[in-house]
Amino acid sequence: MTVSRETPEAPVPAPLETDDDLQLPSPTDGTRVIVVANQKGGVGKTTTAVNLAVAMAQGGLRVLVIDLDPQGNASTALGVEHHEGVAGTYEVVIDGTAINDVVVQSPEAETLSVLPATVNLAGAEVQLVSMVARESRLSKAIGKYLAAAEEQGQPIDYVFLDCPPSLGLLTVNALVAADEILIPIQCEYYALEGVSQLMNTIDVVKGELNDDLEVSTVLLTMFDARTRLAAQVADEVRRHFADQTLRAVIPRSVRISEAPSYGQTVLTYHPDSIGSQCYADAASEIAHRGVR
Repeated sequence: MTVSRETPEAPVPAPLETDDDLQLPSPTDGTRVIVVANQKGGVGKTTTAVNLAVAMAQGGLRVLVIDLDPQGNASTALGVEHHEGVAGTYEVVIDGTAINDVVVQSPEAETLSVLPATVNLAGAEVQLVSMVARESRLSKAIGKYLAAAEEQGQPIDYVFLDCPPSLGLLTVNALVAADEILIPIQCEYYALEGVSQLMNTIDVVKGELNDDLEVSTVLLTMFDARTRLAAQVADEVRRHFADQTLRAVIPRSVRISEAPSYGQTVLTYHPDSIGSQCYADAASEIAHRGVR
């Protein structure tokens, strides 16, 4: 892709016209399990996962976030403990512990639960290699958790899976467990670099392990309206993913970057900021796409 680096006078993308007080609709076809994935690092993957999850929960939906990254950044942003000794994703995937036994509520929203990640996950990739049905361990655990929630009369509306920036067995477990893939793509040079390899992995998983998997959503992140580059990258992404790309665009924002250091998402750290409003718009758009 050849793009110009000139800087025109372009307006900052405004949030969509939405009513913040409206409750978001529950999915009509049951729980939506969405994996947030991109092999390329630094694209706002974890930031997108946690902020969308909080926005959904603030909209009245029941949401579970599963942190699959050994760094535990999603756990940090959602204000839950994930130091060594805390049980979480590792115990579920490796030891077969029930999600319900280790899930915790996030202080970010009353209806938001988190399965935290600890540094133990760093060794999970090696341990999974020799395990039976290694690719579907997370899928089975999620299935049991969702069935139990349904029986208790508190069905889960959304599950967000935050993956490490790699295509290893943890990411494959997430792809097998999910119905949908959300790809955050930064509005910078070589934005689509790495996406082709992710798509190849998706095709393999879809053909061998999960026929229902589809790329349902693409979200443009780190949009800088001061550059023509950002607009051209956005146009390029929309050409590649015409039906999947959301209208909402996430801008570059100091508030979004600051929030995790306070153990918060931008929606609670600075709810009036442009970044908070844009993530709320994106969540609303995704939720309404799930109503048929």
